[in-house]
Amino acid sequence: MASDSPALVDPAPARRLPFLIVPALTVGVASALVLLCVSLLAERLQDVLWKTLPDALSLGRYSSLWMIIVLTATGLAVGLVVRTVHGHAGPDPATTGLVDAPLPPDIIPGLLAVTVLALAGGVSLGPENPITAANIALAFWLGRRAAPRTPAALWIALASAGTIGALFGTPVAAALILSESIATGEGEPGALWDRLFGPLAAGAAGALTMTLLAHPSFDLSLPPYLGPHWGDLLSAVVITSAAALLGLAAVYAFPWTHRAFRTLRHPVLMPACGGLLLGLLGALGGHLTLFKGLDEVKRLSADPSGWSAGQFAVMAVVKTAALVIAATCGFRGGRIFPAVFAGVALGMCAHALVGAVPLALAVPCGVLGVLLAITRQGWLSLFTAAVLSSDATVLPMLCVASLPGWLLVTGRPQMQLHEDGTPLR
Repeated sequence: MASDSPALVDPAPARRLPFLIVPALTVGVASALVLLCVSLLAERLQDVLWKTLPDALSLGRYSSLWMIIVLTATGLAVGLVVRTVHGHAGPDPATTGLVDAPLPPDIIPGLLAVTVLALAGGVSLGPENPITAANIALAFWLGRRAAPRTPAALWIALASAGTIGALFGTPVAAALILSESIATGEGEPGALWDRLFGPLAAGAAGALTMTLLAHPSFDLSLPPYLGPHWGDLLSAVVITSAAALLGLAAVYAFPWTHRAFRTLRHPVLMPACGGLLLGLLGALGGHLTLFKGLDEVKRLSADPSGWSAGQFAVMAVVKTAALVIAATCGFRGGRIFPAVFAGVALGMCAHALVGAVPLALAVPCGVLGVLLAITRQGWLSLFTAAVLSSDATVLPMLCVASLPGWLLVTGRPQMQLHEDGTPLR
């Protein structure tokens, strides 16, 4: 989330909180439905690009040649849409965060179109940033017409919470992420929950809508963690720190890569060249390094012995490089889900190198470290890592491991740029 993101609405008196329930539930359900529609469209197009067409052409579905062709074509298509649609599908994605000020509503169709293309084409970005931006724009535009005197920050908070709740399948994720943007100071007891009342309702509505309609799951079905040991403490710290360093490498490469693509000076050429590079990276790392990464991490966790430590390391590095390229060449998308894949691959690499390191500990620690560096969201990183393991006994180890990880990333540049291309801090 950008440091200059709009603040949440001020605490509302108890008599006003019940009036937030209906708009919060409405925005939450609508946010989930937008996410679901975009995801379904992307899945249908993905089947055409990666199954129907290669089968009809008698090419391997994930052959190196086909990956390079599809990703280059995806970049070309995204560039053409960005160049031709009104508003050019929003601002430079390298300058946007997870929650930003509302965009004009007429930009949203183009933004969603390029999001569908990127998701279906195998680009290493998730849907979270553009979907959140779209839902904020729509909620703000419609909300201000229904209730003109309502603060803009309320609609921003409700839409972002509804979208985050739908993405993670739980309103807790929305509450944790949004709480980091609230400065309660020395306010009255309960001020934080007053501020989170509406967003939490929207997040719950979004999460329930998505769960009932699509049944998402972040559980990787990892082996149970048998309990902490002194050796596990060292392993957790080392893996989290190594993962944070991998994420920081991506953060520091981000402005340089963005600057390199900007030298091309053409909105079609930039994503086309980016797509070509992503295709080459896919050929190097394998087809599991394509797409946003959520389904792919489940395939990794289903067969952790199916790849060597070197292969896991290559996948982690390739996915991280693909994330940097995709996010700087003009593709619209989020960075959380690809970062999760890189963290999972790195954790499995650690387990493959040292079999005594429990998989149920290595994987969450890898995810924790990468997310700390790339998102700079402590609660989000800790929550996501804990959810992936679905084992409460891992949580104390993750809390300890987060401390050196945070010391490594705090004060560093963020994976987001100002409009002039300089890193955001």
